[in-house]
Amino acid sequence: MAKVKTQYVCQNCGYSSPRYLGRCPNCGAWNSLTEELEKPQTAKKAARVSFDGARVKPQLLDSVNTEESPRVKTRLNELNRVLGGGVVPGSLVLIGGDPGIGKSTLLLQVSGQLAATGEKVLYVSGEESAIQIKLRAERLNVGGRNFYLYPETDMASIHQYIDKMKPAFVVIDSVQTMQEADMSSAIGSVSQIREVTAELLQIAKTNGVSIFIVGHVTKGGAIAGPKILEHMVDTVLYFEGDLHHTYRILRAVKNRFGSTNEIGIFEMKENGLAEVANPSEIFLEERLRGATGSAIVVSLEGTRPILVEVQALVTPTAFGNAKRTTTGLDHNRVSLIMAVLEKRTGLLLQNQDAYLKAAGGVKLNEPAIDLAVAISIASSYRDLETPPSDCFIGELGLTGEIRRVNRIEQRVAEAAKLGFKRVMVPKNNLTGWTLPSQIEVVGVATLSEALRIVFK
Repeated sequence: MAKVKTQYVCQNCGYSSPRYLGRCPNCGAWNSLTEELEKPQTAKKAARVSFDGARVKPQLLDSVNTEESPRVKTRLNELNRVLGGGVVPGSLVLIGGDPGIGKSTLLLQVSGQLAATGEKVLYVSGEESAIQIKLRAERLNVGGRNFYLYPETDMASIHQYIDKMKPAFVVIDSVQTMQEADMSSAIGSVSQIREVTAELLQIAKTNGVSIFIVGHVTKGGAIAGPKILEHMVDTVLYFEGDLHHTYRILRAVKNRFGSTNEIGIFEMKENGLAEVANPSEIFLEERLRGATGSAIVVSLEGTRPILVEVQALVTPTAFGNAKRTTTGLDHNRVSLIMAVLEKRTGLLLQNQDAYLKAAGGVKLNEPAIDLAVAISIASSYRDLETPPSDCFIGELGLTGEIRRVNRIEQRVAEAAKLGFKRVMVPKNNLTGWTLPSQIEVVGVATLSEALRIVFK
């Protein structure tokens, strides 16, 4: 009989050690190593076999026909955009997010829409019973003859029914609740998640089954389990939002079939998630006219330009060190912009507390927002209103220059569509395209020049 070995595996990063350690030497997490029994492999892994019993064989690249498996579009255009144009057959998609954010609601709606196309959909739930899923489906008005529910956590049984039913789409909710019976480790452990995902990957790639996996997140916001989980799947989506607000943002952080910068915006309603076709209007609808410390930026999220209000509140500090707080903006970028404002434009900000946020819960992390952030800080410091019909686009350099940004035509067109009268852009972006007639385009070379035009 083969000897069973004991190892200690970090539940945060997957690092294994022959003895217990209080702190993981790989990721630095405390008390994350748990004991697992490592059994020797007595049998070889089976080769990839499809539903009809055919084994995978080498084939010429020119003989592969992609037209036989076109993308499948759902009724949610926001989801189609984030996925790169629709669901790719045989893809493995991982969706993570905070508890209660709407992951199961989104996948239940999508499953109902895919089942309406005539394809079989198998919804596997390890967290809820069939009655619980049915109650939510009735609220969302989801159903259909091709929609099957299967509350199970054993991967052997799930694999058996997938082979028997031959569905086109499978939803696993969630991967942390699934269990490989051959492994002695606890459900949700690193080894269990790794083996479950590897089996799902084999099913998807061999048979062309599109599989959606729900993943829990840790306190830090990362998907729970080993990092290899995100490497194995084709697409990683994060469902973000504030539980106290109705808007949700679906963001792609990895996508083998499309851009990783795309976002989809949804609104949580009583009857499910509704897509937001024009998010710029949502982000600007509650803007207070006449207020100081506000500036509108045209930010680019993937291929979509959206207008977002950047708000700043600058007040004298009551303590020795000035405080900097940001929400939806990069803290280091804001500190850099404030340093440029103080050095190049003469604003004394070293004794001022600064609080900045991107309104609407969206996260802005591209360089083109620099000019709008600087304008909002200067507006709050000087207590002067920015023109309500102005918006700002531009990257700020350390010497105070306004640098060129990409895709300026689409940004300006979006601002003109929403009724803005003037847009401030880098001077080097004025050439190479036709300026629109419905909006005034002002080119600026330096931050001082921009402040003079805005607050003249």
